[in-house]
Amino acid sequence: MPLAIDKGFLKDLGRLEKPVYNRVTEVFDEFDAATHTGLHLEKIANARNPRFRSIRIDQAWRGIVLAPATGDVYTLLKVLHHDDAYAWAQRSNISVNSATGGIEIRDEAELDRQIPERAEAAKSAGTPIFANVKDGELTKLGIDQKVLAFARTVTDAAQLDAAKSFLPETQWDVLFGLAAGFTPEEVWADLGAQILNEPVDTEDIDAAILRSSDRVVLVSGPDELMDVFAYPFATWRVYLHPTQRAVADAAYKGPARVTGGPGTGKTVVALHRAHMLAKRGGGKVLVTTFTSTLSDTLQSGLDMLVDDEKVEDRLEVSHVDRIAHRVFRKGHGAPHMLGAEDEKALWAGLIDELGLTFTPTFLSEEWRQVVLARRIGTADAYLAAKRTGRGRALGAAQRAQVWQAIWEFEQALTQQGVWTHETIRREATRLLEESSDKPFRHIIIDEAQDLSPDQWRLLRAAVAEAPDDIFIAGDTHQRIYDNRVSLREVGINIAGRSSRLNINYRTTAEILGWSLGLLRGEPIDDMEGGLDSIAGCKSYVHGQPPALSGYQSADAEAKFIAATVRDWIDSGIAPSEIGIAVRAKWSTSKIEHALKAAGIDSVDLARAADDDNAVRVGTMHRMKGLEFRCMCAAGVSAKQVPAANAVTPIEDDKQTHNQDLERERCLLFVACTRAREELLVTWHGERSPFLTALEKNRTGDIE
Repeated sequence: MPLAIDKGFLKDLGRLEKPVYNRVTEVFDEFDAATHTGLHLEKIANARNPRFRSIRIDQAWRGIVLAPATGDVYTLLKVLHHDDAYAWAQRSNISVNSATGGIEIRDEAELDRQIPERAEAAKSAGTPIFANVKDGELTKLGIDQKVLAFARTVTDAAQLDAAKSFLPETQWDVLFGLAAGFTPEEVWADLGAQILNEPVDTEDIDAAILRSSDRVVLVSGPDELMDVFAYPFATWRVYLHPTQRAVADAAYKGPARVTGGPGTGKTVVALHRAHMLAKRGGGKVLVTTFTSTLSDTLQSGLDMLVDDEKVEDRLEVSHVDRIAHRVFRKGHGAPHMLGAEDEKALWAGLIDELGLTFTPTFLSEEWRQVVLARRIGTADAYLAAKRTGRGRALGAAQRAQVWQAIWEFEQALTQQGVWTHETIRREATRLLEESSDKPFRHIIIDEAQDLSPDQWRLLRAAVAEAPDDIFIAGDTHQRIYDNRVSLREVGINIAGRSSRLNINYRTTAEILGWSLGLLRGEPIDDMEGGLDSIAGCKSYVHGQPPALSGYQSADAEAKFIAATVRDWIDSGIAPSEIGIAVRAKWSTSKIEHALKAAGIDSVDLARAADDDNAVRVGTMHRMKGLEFRCMCAAGVSAKQVPAANAVTPIEDDKQTHNQDLERERCLLFVACTRAREELLVTWHGERSPFLTALEKNRTGDIE
C-alpha cells in the first residue's frame, strides 16, 4: 500500500522520545501489508475533515491519517499525544491552493475565530497593510476567499507574524512577501516555478497530494518508509521547493550556476540535478567539491535520493584533488609529495641563496595566486601579467627576482622528484586537455566559491564542452579559503545561465538578519568580475533573536556555554542537534571540560559518527555544509576572531590584509548561519571587532 508522508508528520517524528519513535516505526512498518481495518484506523468525532482518521501508536500517542477519497494512497499528517492529536483533527483542515495545485494545511478553527475579531478591531486601527493590493492580484497568487477576508483585516506586521501558526503555509508566504515590500510581480517570480498554467480543481485533494512534492514524500513500500523514518530531518532536505526544482531540471546550453545565501538549498538543487542527469543517461556524472568532508555529505544526500543501481553506477562523488591524483597516477604512478614544512624550508633556502627580501609566505602565495592561477610559464609572461588581488606592488626588478625564485623552486621540485597538490593538478589538467576521451559527461560542483583557479581548470578539462556540461552551486559570501577566481579566465562562461535562490529554508529570520549584518557593506566578488549581493535573501520562519554574552575569563565563558547547552537538552533538543564552533582547535578544551562537568557528552566534529548522541564541537571551518537546531559560536573575542596568524599585516600587503579580514568575516558568518532555531555568540575579554562594528548601536556589559 503506497503512503504519502506530509512534512508535518516528519517534523513531529523527529521530536519524539526514542520509545515512542520506535513504536511509530513499528506501527507503520506494518502499514504496507495491512488493511485500514487491521490497523484500527478510526473516524474522529467532530473532525474538520471527514476523511481524517486516527491510528493508535500506544496508550498515549496517536497518528492522524488522511484517507483517500479514491485509490489507496493514505497520507500521514501528524503524530501527537492522544488529546493533542484529536484536538488537531478537530481544529485543522486540508485544502488545495488554487495557484500551485498543492495541498495546504490550515488551523481553520483559529482562522474562523480571527476573522470577525480582526475585522472589528480593524475599524478603529490604521490603514490595512494590503489596501493597495487588489483582490484579483491576491487571488491570482493563490489567496482563497477565507484567507482574503483575514488579509483585509491586517493592519500591522505583528498580526501577520502571529498568523503564521494558522494560515496555509504558501498563502502566508505570499502575504509576508507583499507586506515586506515585494510587488505582486516579485512574489509571483518567487512562486513562478510552482504556479500551474491550467485551472486547478480545488476539491481534488488526492490529485493535489500527488503533485505536492515540496511538502509530501511518497513511499512505495516498508523498506523505503523505514529509510524515511530513520532520517526525518535529513530526508526533508532532499525534497525540493518548486522554485528549486525549476533550476535543478532546466536544460542549459553550456555551464550554468545557482547562487544564493546560506540555507537557500543550493546543495539540494545540485544533488537533484546530478540525479536527474544520471537518470537521463549518456555518460558519467561527477559530483565534486573542495574537501573530502563535504564530499562525504554529498554522498549521503545522494544515497537518500538514488534507488536505482544503474543510476547509481553513473554517479561519482569525489573531491577535486582525488580526481587530480587519479589522473596523475594513471599517467605517472604514485607521486612523492612535498610536505608543507619542507615546502616552506625550500622557499626560505632560496631566499637566503638569492639574497631576497621577500618572505616564504609571499613567494608561495605569488606562485599560487599569480603564476599557477594564470598558467604563467615564462619570465616575459610573468613580467607582463596582471597581479589582481595582490596588494604589494612590484617593480620590474622585483618581478625579475620573484620569477627567479619561482623558477628555482620548480627546478628543485623536478630535481628532487617531488610534487605538491598544485603541481599534480597542473599535470593532471595537461593530461586531460591532451585527451579527447573525457572521464565525465556532466560535472556538478558544490561550494564552488572555495575552489582555486587550477582546480577549476582541471574540472573544465575533465568534461567536454557541451550542453549541461558543468553546473555550479556556491555563494561567495561563504568563502572560507583564500581562493579567488574569474570563471571566464578559467574557460567557463555562464553568461545568461545564472539563477539565484532567495528563500532561506534553514535559519530563522532573526538569526539570518543578524548574521547578514556581519557582511553588510563588504564588497564581495561574484566570480565574474563584478560584485555579489545577498540582500534579497530572506527567511519566513521566525524565532528568538541571537543571544550575545561576554565574560571576563575563558572558564566563565565555558561554564555559561555548558549551562545553555543543558537548557537546550532539557527542552527536548537532542545533543547531536547542538553544535559549538570555535576559531582554533586549541580553544575547545575548556568548553569540552565544562560540558563534561555538566554531565553532557561531546564529540570532536572531525571524528563524529551519525549515531553519536553527543554535542558536536569543532572549528568554524569544520562547520561548513552542516546545520544544527541550536548553535554556539564561541570564543568570538578580539584575540581570536579574526585570527592573527590568518591575517597578513597591513604594512606587508594592504589588499591581501583586507581580503584576509573579509575571509575571517565570512568564516564567522558561515558558523552563525549553521543555526536553525537558536544562536548563541560568546566571548571572553574584549569582543571581536566584527561584533563591535555590528553592535555599535547596542549596549551590553561584560559579566
